Amino acid sequence: MSTWLGVVLDLPEDDHGATAFWAAVLGWPLGDPWPGQPELASFVPPDGDAYVHRQRVRGPAGAHLHLAVADVAATTGRLVALGAVPVRRTADGQGLRSPGGLDLCLVPARPQPTRPAPVGTLTGSPRRLVQVCLDLPPQHRDREAAFWRAALPWREVEITEPEFLGRLVPPAGAPLQVLLQRLGDDDGGTTTRVHLDLGSADLAGDVALLEGLGATRLHTGDGFVALRDPAGLPCCVTENSPDAP
Repeated sequence: MSTWLGVVLDLPEDDHGATAFWAAVLGWPLGDPWPGQPELASFVPPDGDAYVHRQRVRGPAGAHLHLAVADVAATTGRLVALGAVPVRRTADGQGLRSPGGLDLCLVPARPQPTRPAPVGTLTGSPRRLVQVCLDLPPQHRDREAAFWRAALPWREVEITEPEFLGRLVPPAGAPLQVLLQRLGDDDGGTTTRVHLDLGSADLAGDVALLEGLGATRLHTGDGFVALRDPAGLPCCVTENSPDAP
């Protein structure tokens, strides 16, 4: 069972400074292009292994998931049986699309990857990207939630707030947990979307940092603040522990 889940920011060439924004937010510079895939590059932490990447795309900004697995062919077969659709095969990976339309790329796992440590804010409090939130539209909600629960058979934590279906938590040492969120009928969109959640020990300080870097505040909730990055991608600063999951 793979636990190394990453996220890819799909950004157009004119990303309005979103690449620089995320490098500053994460505290990790963008590395060199991937060999043979010049459109891709990773945000490289000073310790541990990368799990946040950037891809240049033709089209609007978005994000998709990146799962490292021991056997790409076998995992492809399992996920297709669960309802995924094969999209594109590369030299060492396989692109899939979930039942709700979210892109997922399977790649070969590296031996014993290590989760990077949190980075400090201006006040010295740590933060780290700890969660991806899957926003599930009503027409795909049940099937999509069932797909991800089976695709990532991790421990599930119940959440009492009605807008959330639950949180999928991998074993210790993994970089990202997954939050399943219901979209309302009036939220727009017909496909599953993903947004990024920072875990912060200084919610107000990190929100101010993101706004200073160009993010736009959308709304404030109980224990989180929702924002939009310079390219238009939604993200949240949350009171999740920077050491989560």
